[in-house]
Amino acid sequence: MGDYFTIKNITAGLGIALLSAGAIHLDWVGWVNPLVNTILGLLTFYWLLMHTQKIWFWAGFGIGVTWFWWLGLSFANYGLGWAVPLIIPTVGLVYGVLFLMIAKVAEWSATRFHYPLLDLGIKALGLLLLSYVHPLSFDWFKPELVFTNSYVGIQKWQFALVLAAIVLAIHKRNLLFLLVAILAYPLNTHLDATPLPKHSIVIANSMTTMEDKWNPSLRSHHIDRVFKQIDRAIAEKKRLIIFPESIFAFFLNMEPELMTALEAYSNEISIVTGALYWDPEGVPRNSTYIFDQGRFQVANKAVLVPFGEYNPLPRWMGDMINDIFFDGAPDYVASAGVTDYTLNGVSYRNAICYEGTSEALYEGEPQQMILISNNGWVTPSIEPTLQKILLQYYSKKYGTTIYHAANMSPSYTVHNGKIY
Repeated sequence: MGDYFTIKNITAGLGIALLSAGAIHLDWVGWVNPLVNTILGLLTFYWLLMHTQKIWFWAGFGIGVTWFWWLGLSFANYGLGWAVPLIIPTVGLVYGVLFLMIAKVAEWSATRFHYPLLDLGIKALGLLLLSYVHPLSFDWFKPELVFTNSYVGIQKWQFALVLAAIVLAIHKRNLLFLLVAILAYPLNTHLDATPLPKHSIVIANSMTTMEDKWNPSLRSHHIDRVFKQIDRAIAEKKRLIIFPESIFAFFLNMEPELMTALEAYSNEISIVTGALYWDPEGVPRNSTYIFDQGRFQVANKAVLVPFGEYNPLPRWMGDMINDIFFDGAPDYVASAGVTDYTLNGVSYRNAICYEGTSEALYEGEPQQMILISNNGWVTPSIEPTLQKILLQYYSKKYGTTIYHAANMSPSYTVHNGKIY
């Protein structure tokens, strides 16, 4: 066991992790370069596949930390700031163990069957399949994500081709085999590119901290700001305005005067906004309210945030943790399936924050998606940047145009994998 804790193994593993997170952190500071991202991605997997299980553990640990260090920040908003330094290494440990398991199986198989190529092959296969492994239902880790803004495609066959090229280069000790990766160039993103739909849409943005959002004394101020933005959009002859998640930080359906006002405004402009919803069965939900032509409908969240909105642990354990850490607050309840709705003749897939970065929301390959987010829980951090890259990934993969209204991070449109 002591062999795992050598300076050589730790620095090599963490070096691989830093390479893998390079594109994310460079994007975070506002610098995106496809060539640099391509080189960083290729170096990540080349260096990783060259090494043994000890370094794989530290690479996985480092990836968990460098990609997801922000996961603990939301605990501070629950008054659990002491938990933040515990969450970060725990996340690293989860991914460290995942990587270690892949490497152990690969090295054991190569030794057992006396076939060295098995080592590289199984490790590459493990990387290819890792995006289907979701620890505690959290599915943001996709190794091929590093190629989202690069000269390499993000489809599985393209990632498999890159891994095969690296395996051959290492096995044959000839870097010329890396040229095979040229075949993974995403030519289809140019050939199949479509123009950005010309819808008359306002994607609103807010920069309201969590402290201010839930401050009762500021409630009227937040409401007034929303209606001023609606008035401005109407004056500009827009047909749809989209507000971020929980822009109304209360159970909107329990406020009849506000509901009536929004219904009246929707005769002049369609309104999509986030708020809480108290359903007829007394269940709290995180929802989207859609106001159109004097009527409204509610689209409830279908994919909940693990630990943020529901506890993915066994019931007895989850109840205990809710009692200890969250004052016994009940979990939100997810809807049975995704919701599509039509505004101004256009069909949109509903998505609220985390679920917009979940594969389940792209079933049926929706052409248009309206996503509302509240990133105030985890800012300042790389989370909004990682979210943006995931949305670019899914936009490329499924051809979906995503209209994203956010709090505490920029709002934007994603089309053909590009940000507008």
